[in-house]
Amino acid sequence: MDQEVDLEKAEQPKRARRYVGTKESVGFVLYDVAASWNIAKYDTNYLTDVLRVGFSFTAVFAPILAIWDIINDIFLASLIEKTRTRFGKFRPYLVAYALIAVPIIAFYYMMGTFLGDASAMNPTKLALYAIVSIVRNLADSTSAIARTGIIATITPDIRERTRLITQAQFLSGLIEKAPEILFGAIFDLTTNGAINTKVSSLFAVGGFLTVIGSGIMAFYFAVKCKERVPQSLESPRVKESFHALASNRPLLLQMLAEFLGAFGINPGTPLYFNGVLKFNSMTTIVGIPGAIVSPLSYTYIPALRQKFSMRTLWIVGSHLNDLLMFGVCGVGLINNNFKKRLPMIAAFMLQETIFMTVYGIRKVIPEELRNEAIDYGEWKNGYRTESMTGVAKGLPAKLLRSVGESVKAIILKRIGYDQFAEVGTQTIEVQRRLFIMVTILPVVTGIMGIVPKLFYNIDVDTRTRMYAELNERRAAIAANVKQEDEA
Repeated sequence: MDQEVDLEKAEQPKRARRYVGTKESVGFVLYDVAASWNIAKYDTNYLTDVLRVGFSFTAVFAPILAIWDIINDIFLASLIEKTRTRFGKFRPYLVAYALIAVPIIAFYYMMGTFLGDASAMNPTKLALYAIVSIVRNLADSTSAIARTGIIATITPDIRERTRLITQAQFLSGLIEKAPEILFGAIFDLTTNGAINTKVSSLFAVGGFLTVIGSGIMAFYFAVKCKERVPQSLESPRVKESFHALASNRPLLLQMLAEFLGAFGINPGTPLYFNGVLKFNSMTTIVGIPGAIVSPLSYTYIPALRQKFSMRTLWIVGSHLNDLLMFGVCGVGLINNNFKKRLPMIAAFMLQETIFMTVYGIRKVIPEELRNEAIDYGEWKNGYRTESMTGVAKGLPAKLLRSVGESVKAIILKRIGYDQFAEVGTQTIEVQRRLFIMVTILPVVTGIMGIVPKLFYNIDVDTRTRMYAELNERRAAIAANVKQEDEA
């Protein structure tokens, strides 16, 4: 057992006041809901079985998209880092995303209605898919960078920030899965012939409605939120930003953990649930006990943080599910149980329920670690680099995940997966290989991500000294900004 100390004493010398009001708190929760208010869980199904983009094209295009992602991430981060407006550093980009991304994502889900039946390598289909993916990637990068910054600057009180993150994750968890659950049920009814409609039309309607809803919620938060952690009067130069990243050991460890973890290749359980069991609602069914357990997992986070280090909680939250998947795979391979609904419901339900006991840890601790790394950089260098930090943290993993997408497409092709086959009609050998892909392959290929977590270095003494000094510096910056405004 790791020894932590009283967080009231270690992380913040004193609590000044509550900064974030009720309306803004509600907006923060809605913004968190917006991030998951979608049908993205079924994107692999859509891309593979509805839009039917050829595996050969995906294998080549994924690395190209990754290179584009890296270029626009660095450009956007540099641009946002230099932004200083009366509306804040990040809010203008949140508003832009809410207004621009909606039609792009809606169009993406509509493409299957008029291009899905075209051949897998149809030039028009591939060209439109490539263009939409590139533009969507740009919009998503803008949102991700601004989101990182706004969460880190919404309050200078780190305990209030933790409260907001925990509150948002808990409350959003109660409703954010509604579109996914409802869509999965309708998807099942459509696949099994109970509803007479095309799957492509189902994705078009579901994609449109969810993106409209998430856009409204994100826009509300963008209008209501405020940035309260003061920025330096002069924005850091690009060279200074890179120096800040290179000297930030907590950030480098998080980057390395994400990079090694990104070796994990996972086609996603929905492809197996639909392609083998013809049961998309499996996700909902097996998650029923976990839905009861997961809200409770947020309530004991403060107690766990008193008894265990952030490092330990980070490891447990990130890797418990990997161990559980070994058991699921074992059950499925006995007597070809992977083809039978009841044994697999039992196996996945047990796995999901146990995993949900640490769900709160998995959702809250990484957010706290990222924000802590941003504060650490400010403490060491005297200026904040939220945008570059957010980009740098995920950059190596993004590149590797793109390779993973290529490898996934190649593997699906090699195991003989037929994109134009009727649901549930893949050969038994293809189904077995697909089952192994979604259970064991992600665990084996991503296990190295645990190593950097063992060396996380912000201890209690460092944290206490860091925030005490930061409070003094921020007060001085705020006073200088006020003098500049009055001059």
